[in-house]
Amino acid sequence: MEEQNVYLKPVTLKNILKFAVPTIAMSVFMSFYTMVDGLFVSNLVGTNALSAVNLAAPVIQLVTAVSTMLATGGSAVIMKKMGEQKHEEAKEDFTFLVLVNVFAGIVMCGIGYVVMDKIFAGMNLSADVSGYCKDYLSHYLLFTVPILLMNNFTLYMIASGKATLSLICSVAGGVLNMVLDYVFIAVLDMGISGAAIATGLGYSVTAVTGLFVFSQKKSLLHFKKPSFRFKVLVNAATNGCSEMATALVTGIITLMFNWTMLHYVGEDGIAAVTIIMYVLMFASSLYTGYSYGVAPMLSFYHGEQNYGKLKKVVDSSLKVIAFISVITVAASFLLTEPLVSVFARPDNPVYGLAVTGNKICTIALFFIGFNIFASGMFTALSNGIISAVLAFSRSFVFMLFTMVVLPMFFGVNGIWMATPVAELMALALSAVMYTKYKKRYGY
Repeated sequence: MEEQNVYLKPVTLKNILKFAVPTIAMSVFMSFYTMVDGLFVSNLVGTNALSAVNLAAPVIQLVTAVSTMLATGGSAVIMKKMGEQKHEEAKEDFTFLVLVNVFAGIVMCGIGYVVMDKIFAGMNLSADVSGYCKDYLSHYLLFTVPILLMNNFTLYMIASGKATLSLICSVAGGVLNMVLDYVFIAVLDMGISGAAIATGLGYSVTAVTGLFVFSQKKSLLHFKKPSFRFKVLVNAATNGCSEMATALVTGIITLMFNWTMLHYVGEDGIAAVTIIMYVLMFASSLYTGYSYGVAPMLSFYHGEQNYGKLKKVVDSSLKVIAFISVITVAASFLLTEPLVSVFARPDNPVYGLAVTGNKICTIALFFIGFNIFASGMFTALSNGIISAVLAFSRSFVFMLFTMVVLPMFFGVNGIWMATPVAELMALALSAVMYTKYKKRYGY
């Protein structure tokens, strides 16, 4: 098939970037309009509402975790089969996994409504913040199925050689989200519920487009009568469990950040954490976007057993990530005050907390990119176990250790230091695994 010929071209930095640049732009843009959500909420509703968005994040991360697992793991399984020339079987599995996403979304939506009140009841929040939390999450959950499909179709479009279309969908969804944020919050006075609905409708753009695109038989991947192979679901879950672990424990760590900040500072600390997470997420999206872009190449060449091309992709990727790391660190340091001032005025207590925190957390950007790529690389190579070990250690074990220990010695600054120290520890583990499996995979 003509679209499959992109994998037959020589592996050069230019051709790698043809895969990666659209996904980097897509990832950056998605993180940007998430920041815009926060901008509208903090300025038009208040910093208490911004705190509520962060307090609802652990539940939202659960939805993200499942969709990420099925998307990254499923993409690796399916593209490996495409590399092995099992085209029809890959399409059957693709359709099956999409149906699994729909079912999982319906189940999670129902569970979310059942447990929502109990989640916020134990946090000792003010009535104002608690009300914002429930209002935001109850409307966000309505879009659980489209959000799962969006995450999956984003990667499957890339894997099908439609990275540009995936980017267009993300941009269109982001623009729609921004416009609706203004309409729902500023014009219609819907408050924080308007922000949740705007986000859900923005995500739905890729979901709807994907249903149309993958119904066309001319697409490299397209819907056909599925075969319900339980082994495929297990393989997808296994391969994607590291990305699921990353998203899931991100929610847990967010919860820990919130509890710790409530203890040391109060609800102003939650708002400061939210602002810093926006900044780190925006910078990290560069690495995530790059890793998503090159993952289908890694899976295809692994299935094809083309070790020469596989090695070139990995070597070039490490150089690209090193370059991005230097740029993001410099930009984050230089733009800390302007970025924070967009969300909170200098006379707001949140401002000082966020400025200090961001300058400390920025150090983590030297290490995050390599850790994200290492985990994504092993997923693409169908070694979900090692990928999960890296992701779980980085996002949970090391973060838990640093968040418990460092605040004991450094107080609030210890909370900010937890992220860069944990990422440095994770980098050491990634280097060990990279070296250990280099000969096995031939990269």
